[in-house]
Amino acid sequence: MTPREDGFSVIICAYTSDRWAELNACVESVAGQTRQPLEVILVIDGNQALRARAEAAFSNVNVVMNAGVRGLSGGRMTGSKLARGRYLAFLDDDAVASLSWLDGHNSAYADPNVLGVGGPTRPLWQSPRPAWFPDEFLWIVGCSYLGLPMDENRIRNPIGANMSVRADVAERVGSWAEALGRGNGSAGTADETEFAIRAVRAFEGGYWAFSEQAAVLHTVTPERARWGYFIDRCTLEAGAKALIATLVGTEDGLASERTYVLRTLPLGVLRGLSDAVRGDREGLRRAGAIVAGLAITAGEYGRLRLAAKIRQRLALDEPTASR
Repeated sequence: MTPREDGFSVIICAYTSDRWAELNACVESVAGQTRQPLEVILVIDGNQALRARAEAAFSNVNVVMNAGVRGLSGGRMTGSKLARGRYLAFLDDDAVASLSWLDGHNSAYADPNVLGVGGPTRPLWQSPRPAWFPDEFLWIVGCSYLGLPMDENRIRNPIGANMSVRADVAERVGSWAEALGRGNGSAGTADETEFAIRAVRAFEGGYWAFSEQAAVLHTVTPERARWGYFIDRCTLEAGAKALIATLVGTEDGLASERTYVLRTLPLGVLRGLSDAVRGDREGLRRAGAIVAGLAITAGEYGRLRLAAKIRQRLALDEPTASR
């Protein structure tokens, strides 16, 4: 185990110069914390020009290149291996932390059974929020959504844009699932879910906590507020859930989704229809978006799972080559 210093190592992963303004705001929000971090590590993925620009701009930040597989999972692992802190805090490069963000994460670790922490991730819309966009689908834009499964202050997994984990937990659990990390042509939405499930399995009595104080704002660009992006993310999410079910089983991998599908979404449809009856014409569209989102995600998930079972059956039926 790596000797650790008391405090938080904040790890930010970035890959594009298009988010330079957002990255500046992100780094500035960490520097302004009421609880100062031990260090800030900025991991640049495959963009030497961005690395040079960041090194020139951020004097108190350790700027490094991703030494692992391309994508978010490799960046997180690179930062984790370099970190000196007892706690690893991850913040997206297009997110802005509240002043008490690290204080919120720190307070949750008073319970020794807490493996890691998540907090509210709220949308920062760069264009007017579409009136048809339902709160139940804010996960589409990487934010906390209506119906987020929680048992008091316990969650299955944090949202990747805003999370922390004990460094010794991360060392024991191992690498993030590369097949689920963004940026490398993979399913790209759920490596933190698989990591969190694996951590709970490795530490008896351990759990992930939710701290209301540990809030961040997550940038939502105009492109992410469009219907086409909504459809694409539903399809992508189905692929991630299918892979998670393969990796950890449907019991753990989809436990939180059952309540969401059977209770949260039907209530959302009814709420949208009720709003429409009361004169909110967009209520009908919100209800329709929920139905469409569920149909797209469930349909694609079912197709992928069926295809996997067929491939498995064909492999089993394949005649053994004669010796």
